[in-house]
Amino acid sequence: MLRSITRQVLVSVVRHRWYCTATDGEQRIANILKVKFPRATEISVNDISGGCGAMYEVNIVAEEFQGKRTVMQHRMVNEALAEEVKQMHGIRINTQPTQAEGEADS
Repeated sequence: MLRSITRQVLVSVVRHRWYCTATDGEQRIANILKVKFPRATEISVNDISGGCGAMYEVNIVAEEFQGKRTVMQHRMVNEALAEEVKQMHGIRINTQPTQAEGEADS
């Protein structure tokens, strides 16, 4: 019974978040990343703390990551967001280099 109630609450929270516009924190972080990674083909920022701005998930696909190991890619994102990270509880970073046109078909 408790598990069912918990699942319903979580689904309603997630469902509610789908209909929200970006928070100020999400917009601010996305704008910083757009400046730092101008050749990015995808940048998404989601407040995963329920809207309070304590924790974010960042997904970036950018040419700037080409030839760099994942740890270096994440370091680049952390450096770009150094001031914002100081105010957060945590950040979840997912990075990927942009694929060349010939690689997309493989």
